[in-house]
Amino acid sequence: MALPDVVGDVESGVAMETVRAPKGMNDLFEDELATWRHLERTVREVFLAYGFGEVRTPIVEEAELFVRGVGEGTDIVGKEMFIFPDRDPKAPKQLCLRPENTAGVVRAMIENGKIAADAYWKVFYLGPQFRNERPQAGRYRQFHQLGCEVVGYGEPAADVEVIASAHTILSRLGITDVALHLSSIGDAADRPRYKEALLAYLQPHEASLTDDSKRRLRTNPLRILDSKDEGDRRICADAPKPLEFLSDDARAHFDAVKAGLERLGIPYRVDPLLVRGLDYYTRTVFELIGTHGLGSQSTVIAGGRYDGLVTELGGRATPAVGYAGGVERLLLVMRALGLSVAPLAPALMLIGADQAGHGRCAELAYALRHDGLAVEVDLRGRSVKAQMRHADRAGARFTAVVGSSEIERGSVNLKNMAAGSVESVPLSAEALARAARGS
Repeated sequence: MALPDVVGDVESGVAMETVRAPKGMNDLFEDELATWRHLERTVREVFLAYGFGEVRTPIVEEAELFVRGVGEGTDIVGKEMFIFPDRDPKAPKQLCLRPENTAGVVRAMIENGKIAADAYWKVFYLGPQFRNERPQAGRYRQFHQLGCEVVGYGEPAADVEVIASAHTILSRLGITDVALHLSSIGDAADRPRYKEALLAYLQPHEASLTDDSKRRLRTNPLRILDSKDEGDRRICADAPKPLEFLSDDARAHFDAVKAGLERLGIPYRVDPLLVRGLDYYTRTVFELIGTHGLGSQSTVIAGGRYDGLVTELGGRATPAVGYAGGVERLLLVMRALGLSVAPLAPALMLIGADQAGHGRCAELAYALRHDGLAVEVDLRGRSVKAQMRHADRAGARFTAVVGSSEIERGSVNLKNMAAGSVESVPLSAEALARAARGS
């Protein structure tokens, strides 16, 4: 593939153009990733406690997967996917960067023979997704999601457990000011009746709708209920609601979900206008909506039941329910609430006082790091004073100055930087590790 000419030439003295990350795709460094890792550890711990196993699927999938699974009339498929041709001449398919993970997880389970008549699976994932949309706070072209799928369970108890796991994740992260919005969009048989009534209501208002909603009127009218435009919302306030068109079975299912949440003490609000933007949803839909630091992007976790997706992707009829949550959005909330985690400070800074001391520090650091202790050493041969300044800036809990005299006597003074106290310990990795760990 031919690359465009690079602007500028070193020999001509003209500065070369700076290469930048694609718009909406961000670089991440340790000051952010410390909180990121804390979030991921918490998510994994909660899912494992709920009996979920991890699943990892390819970042690149066939575009057809999402056309069939997510829906051709959705914004994701219609205008947000990164699509490119497969360069394999024997398989001239359209590929894409995955815009969401549920369809990929279901595809993987079908392809790998995980779905049988008596199959029951509870899986979770963490990873990047990609959508070609306008970047804004909490919404990027490369973004990351946590999520789970419970496959093979059609009972309302599965919906309740899935929602409970999301509630537990947020609680464990310290995010408590979040409201659970809950509704049901009914079975596949309920949808056409509702869609017909919704269209009959909206079509006389078409001229007053936004351009996006006018387009959705022909492709995916339920999404108009989810519009954030105030004019659209005023029009939708009196529209027919999905809850008014539930079959008896779908209503009984929804009542059981509400009763299960009440039994666990998880508060919720029935939101009659709540819909999800993907075609595969049936029955239960829900969103966990925060109030901190997100502006219009206030939904942090959302999902629901999708009993028809497995069949749509070529598998046997299998009920399923799950959700996804935006990692970047959760991090914004954590930052707004003062829940960010500081990068790990070294437990010990070994300070070389002379050439022999620098060498001994390198040996000790290697042994201590091998044992799992976070240790800093100077790599530039700086003065003791400069190394002490670095230890203070790095937040080291302990320091030890090692030189020829300390090596000769076989002991070193270990300083507690917070307390200012000094303790003499043997100059060995074992003794330093015990002292630095307080054992």
